[in-house]
Parts: sequence; structure tokens; C-alpha cells
Amino acid sequence: MTSDLYLGYRNGDANTPFGKFFKPEMAPLPKHVVEALQHGPQGGMALSAFDDAASVANEGYQQTENGYGVLEHGGFQVSVRTDMPGVTPAMWSWWFGWHGCDSRRYKLWHPRAHLSAVWKDGDQGTRRYIGRCSMISEYIGSTMLNGAIQFVEPATMGLPPDSDGAVAICARLGSGDAPVDVGWFVHHIRSTPGGAEMRSRFWMGGPYIEVRKAPGAASRAVRPIASRILGVPDATARNLLVHCAQEMNHLAGFLPELYEQFGDD
Repeated sequence: MTSDLYLGYRNGDANTPFGKFFKPEMAPLPKHVVEALQHGPQGGMALSAFDDAASVANEGYQQTENGYGVLEHGGFQVSVRTDMPGVTPAMWSWWFGWHGCDSRRYKLWHPRAHLSAVWKDGDQGTRRYIGRCSMISEYIGSTMLNGAIQFVEPATMGLPPDSDGAVAICARLGSGDAPVDVGWFVHHIRSTPGGAEMRSRFWMGGPYIEVRKAPGAASRAVRPIASRILGVPDATARNLLVHCAQEMNHLAGFLPELYEQFGDD
């Protein structure tokens, strides 16, 4: 896997105006994430419910800010908090529109796991992301996945509109190889005295599996297949927590400088 990930780098992925931000060496996981991993999977009562997704925009913190676990209906939930000194919510809105048109930009985010990203509509010049679908290839743990990330308005998940003080990146996550969706996620970024913090929430598998544009019966029939794609819930949830913590912390470390140089691009 390592040779595949660095092949593009050796072939010139870093030979771009933004190449200096390609940094294969990633910082250790934050202490609060390590503690969550040591704790292991949590019971459903301690996890964030999908029906309460909008509560991530409330003041304060939830019972589980960092953790994962399998829910009663067979799906799983993951929560991750990322502290981001010097970052603003607006930088993340810009990033989600900017990186999707060039796989070399996508690799900046997680140089050890990200392989490619392209907008499904073929328009590589537009910096808008809401209402569009990003086709991505990446590793979650040691499993390579082809995904389809369909960005939606925050209101779709009950969250308030974006503001100067807070931004919500909301999306439906599905397969890039078949017309099947497998979950939802939200990254809620809010201002703090020293910058911003991102609070990520994922709901995957179980009742969140649906065949796109198909009746409920078809969705129920395909759930066993989609569940096999997702893998063992405990292991996949843990790997997703690690992946999210790695990529968000890594990018936050140089996002202010990247935005300063390319924010008008």
C-alpha cells in the first residue's frame, strides 16, 4: 500500500504551486482521540442519535465528543473533535469547494490514505460543493474504498444556515461502484477564541443503507450486500475515527497558510 500511495508523489504530485503543503509525515493523534480508542466501543446510550444530528450545532458539548460504537439496529456511529488554532469556519467552506477538482489537492489532506477525487458532474472549475457529488478513492484502515460523497444543504440534516461563526459540512455517503448509499455525516466547525473546532459525526450501516432512487423494499434487500462492503462494524468504526482524526488534524496544521495563498483561486 505504501508504495502505491507514494508513487504519485514521486511522479510529481508535489510539483505544483501548492506542492510544499504535501507533507507525508503526519502528527501523532491528539491525546483525547487516543483515549477514546483505548476506551473501545461505547454503548448506544452514550452515542449521538441520527435523529438528533442538528444538536451538534448547540452550545456546549455532547456526552461523547470522541468515540464510536455499534447501535441496536446494526449501524454504527462515530464522533471526533478536532481543535484547530488559527483556523476559521470559512476556510473549511473554501476547502471543500477547492480540493475536489484536483486529486493532488485531495492528497494534501491525508497523504497516507487519499488517492483521488473528482466531481461527478465533470465541472472541475466550479468552487461550489453543496448539491454536488465528489467521487473519491481512499483507504480507511487497510481497506481501499471508492466512495460517492453527495453534499447537501445543512437544513437537510436540520442544521441552521452557515454563518461567520459556524459552518456545517453535511453529506450523504455512498458507494462509488454501485447506486447504494451507506450513511450520513456532518462536520460542524465553530469559532473558538484561538481559532475553531470541528466536531464530526458519522452514522453508517443499518437503516442508513439505501438504494438510490429505489423503493424501500429494494433498499432492504441490498442491505446485507452493503453491510459486507462496510465490513465488521466495530473495526470499521474504529478505523473511521482514526482516519477522520488524522486528516482533520493534518490539514488544520497548514490550512491558514494554504488559504492565505490560494483562497482567491
